[in-house]
Amino acid sequence: MALIPTTPNDKAAAAKAQGQIFQREVDDAMRQDRMEDFFKRYGVAVAVLVVAILAAIGGFFFWKHEQTKARDANAEVFVQALDSLQAGNFDDVKKKLGPVVDKADGASGASAKLLLADVALKQNRLADAVKMYDAVAADTGVPQPLRDLATVRSVAANYDTLKPQAVVDRLKPLAQPGNPWFGAAGEMIGAAYVAQGKKDLAGPIFAEIAKDETQPDSLRNRARQLASVLGVDAVDPVVDADGKPLPNTPTVSAMPAPAAVSSAAAAQ
Repeated sequence: MALIPTTPNDKAAAAKAQGQIFQREVDDAMRQDRMEDFFKRYGVAVAVLVVAILAAIGGFFFWKHEQTKARDANAEVFVQALDSLQAGNFDDVKKKLGPVVDKADGASGASAKLLLADVALKQNRLADAVKMYDAVAADTGVPQPLRDLATVRSVAANYDTLKPQAVVDRLKPLAQPGNPWFGAAGEMIGAAYVAQGKKDLAGPIFAEIAKDETQPDSLRNRARQLASVLGVDAVDPVVDADGKPLPNTPTVSAMPAPAAVSSAAAAQ
């Protein structure tokens, strides 16, 4: 049984406690009234918003699922197309990759165009191949590595019909040490400089390629010989333990000069 307050302090504490209980009840009632008023006013809008959010989340996951399915399907198509390309069945390659070019965008569509351009080259359809390469190179929606590949392939395929300065202008951004296409782009730029009579610009490029250990050995050897023809030493000197050059070290000039560049240099 609850004790009845007998002292003034006890009565004050009891009154304070009752006041706090009453205040909580009032606060709860007001919150409930506000919630009821809120849902009366905005309940429909809130429900619509919740449904919209859930639909957006569901749509996003469905889109991701469909994207994954499309990538998997495209990967299988590419494998089959490569098999057909190696077998020389060019019509089958075009049949398989045509729908990918029409429907896919980004990397998948660009990769399909590049393969179809390779097919066009093998069929001696140079203009068609260059057109497809250039389309990929100019597409800002395509990853940059594929655009750079398309640029190199386009210039290489069309090199004989391009003016030397056009080769330099298109490939110079790629002909920088450290760029994945430095070797291929640099070699074509060097040859373009030779054709322009700018041997002072061509030699250093060939020397840089020759010294770049990330490049294929065949390209490095070719670049080393070309640099030698143009009077540039493309071989780092052999040094002793103190860093001093060793005497009587064979130089690159002893290597035979490539006939094509020798003729070009002589013609200048």
